[in-house]
Amino acid sequence: MRHHLLRIFAALSIGAIIACLYTFDLLHYLSLDYIKAQQQAFADYYALHKLETLAVYAVVYIAATALSLPGATVLTLLGGALFGLGTGLVVISFASSIGATLAFLTARSLLRDVVTAKFGDRLSAINEGIRRDGSFYLFTLRLVPLFPFFMINLVMGLTPIRTLTFYWVSQLGMLPGTLVYVNAGTQLAKIDRVNGILSPTMLISFALLGLFPLVAKRVIASVKKRHILQKWPKPGRFDFNIIVIGAGSGGLVSAYIAAAVKAKVALVEKRAMGGDCLNTGCVPSKALIRTAKAAALSSHAKDLGFKSVSIDFDFADVMERVQNVIKKIAPHDSIERYQSLGVDCIQGTARVTSPYEVEVGGRRITARNLIIATGGSPLVPNIPGLQDHPYYTSDTIWNLRKLPRRLLIIGGGPIGCELAQAFQRLGSAVTIVEMATSLLSREDADVSTLISGTLVREGVTVLAGHKAKKFTLNQGVRSLIVEDSQGERSVEFDEVLLALGRRAHTEGFGLEDLGVRLEPSGTIEHDEFMRTNFPNIYCVGDVAGPYQFTHVAAHQAWYAAVNALFSPFKSFKADYRVIPRVTFTDPEIATVGLTEKEAAAKNIPYELTTYGIDDLDRAIADDDAHGLVKVLTVPGKDKILGATVVGAHAGEYFVEFVTAMKHGIGLNKILGTIHAYPTFAEANKYAAGVWKKAHAPQQLLRWVALFHSWRRGA
Repeated sequence: MRHHLLRIFAALSIGAIIACLYTFDLLHYLSLDYIKAQQQAFADYYALHKLETLAVYAVVYIAATALSLPGATVLTLLGGALFGLGTGLVVISFASSIGATLAFLTARSLLRDVVTAKFGDRLSAINEGIRRDGSFYLFTLRLVPLFPFFMINLVMGLTPIRTLTFYWVSQLGMLPGTLVYVNAGTQLAKIDRVNGILSPTMLISFALLGLFPLVAKRVIASVKKRHILQKWPKPGRFDFNIIVIGAGSGGLVSAYIAAAVKAKVALVEKRAMGGDCLNTGCVPSKALIRTAKAAALSSHAKDLGFKSVSIDFDFADVMERVQNVIKKIAPHDSIERYQSLGVDCIQGTARVTSPYEVEVGGRRITARNLIIATGGSPLVPNIPGLQDHPYYTSDTIWNLRKLPRRLLIIGGGPIGCELAQAFQRLGSAVTIVEMATSLLSREDADVSTLISGTLVREGVTVLAGHKAKKFTLNQGVRSLIVEDSQGERSVEFDEVLLALGRRAHTEGFGLEDLGVRLEPSGTIEHDEFMRTNFPNIYCVGDVAGPYQFTHVAAHQAWYAAVNALFSPFKSFKADYRVIPRVTFTDPEIATVGLTEKEAAAKNIPYELTTYGIDDLDRAIADDDAHGLVKVLTVPGKDKILGATVVGAHAGEYFVEFVTAMKHGIGLNKILGTIHAYPTFAEANKYAAGVWKKAHAPQQLLRWVALFHSWRRGA
């Protein structure tokens, strides 16, 4: 509260000072005419009182700059006329930098919180750029006086750039421009107007000067590159253009793209081609979910018009079907296919021995660039007693051949919820333990509640808001002690599945010895070009983050491969503006862009439109009439900020919203598109119709009603 009052007082004080300056016409003392008229008087006073004049001049200059008042240019000219080039340059350089820093701090104190709260999403990209490259960016602006310096001071105050950095970069960046103005001030008597010194020649000179930081950036980048690579001798000739380590989604796409543009590429994989997604993740889980769906349909036979339907199965056969599905898809990612595309596939454990060299099974191969695509592994929590119990993860659950009577799942995220529903439908008694207060905590509360309610109705025991304390074994009975606000309880189980997410696989193959930097999250630190702190080593997929999705790994792979092959001639920044995700529960959850929870956290204003799928004809016909479509739009406009679809096949038809966001298509265009009947995709159109109805021009409709009444002769 005290800080808030101080900010108000400071704002009022600054406003009062500026008001007085304009009210009493004090700014005319900073005009060129006044300065020229008093030039001789100033010179005479300076001759008698040098230090006093310099001090007063510096204070006035700092105040004018700090308050962003017009007249700084005139004061600079006066400084050149009074003090000469040398003294004037020193005094004005420091005074202008100090004044600019005070204006910067004022903007930061009075405006940053307010502006960030209102425009935080728009400033996020700028702030990230400032964090990475703030000094060069500010230096460039300072060199080109076509950008008003007072505006730069205020805008920079809204960014996270450090005060000391702002000061010294301003001091250095404004020096060339200050030199030009001070030098012009030595000829003050010949200048009739301020913009007279900005002749076309002078403007061109400033523009060329502005190219300096861009050149400097390239030079410094080259120096950094040489510095970090100087410890390792660069081969005179390379075996490959790119070596890709890891043959999951990111690695496969990287190798595919490199081979497609006729580069020579090696792909190293120590396990099975296809990575986690094919062998232990996306493919087997969806195969199991499909079988479980069939079992669920049989239990609702009467709802579909049957008197009864019974299914007899052996769980081992179900898991064998899962493996058969993997085998059918495996040729898409096989060594044979990629070798036919021109990729040199190498089986074995890779070890990076230098930025240019990889060792595989005693063989050393070299490449101009490396791409790290080593994926991730399931997180294993440090829960007391866990080491005494055999457990499964999303990697090893596919080894099961006997259906667990009681399955305990720790983790209520997408993996935990998908497999909980599948095993429950196949006959296990499933319990989910989730430390957060709700399942699928990333989703909005209504979506999480809908899925949680569905699981509970199907028989899953959901213990949200419970912390796993310790595992126990008592007379052959395996239990987990959990705790919530009401106290502790014991959950008995036969098998336990850990579904707490995945961690990046970055250890054990040389990166740590090389000095590749990691983020606090454990992923590899990289820039927007997918480049690590080594300029010729790139990363994609789970090791890169921040999204652990197969389709994002493939997306990143394009940027990594193209940048590795064609940099420095052409480079592309990875684009994460529209990232879709799907959780394959029944009903499915498909999301793109912002959720309500994310919009609120970022203080982004939005308008919500909701359509219930229980109204959709196709959903009713399929006995899948549950779920909803949620669309977040810019208030008063049809521009889509995000969309969530919950329902059968949601992951298939929500792509219309993904396309719309990617290409700037609004709800009006979706409403105006013909959708085949009866389809689930009609839900998108009906949601757009709900938005349109809420924005119908009511006054115009009243006039139209009168028009129709007139035509009826009423």
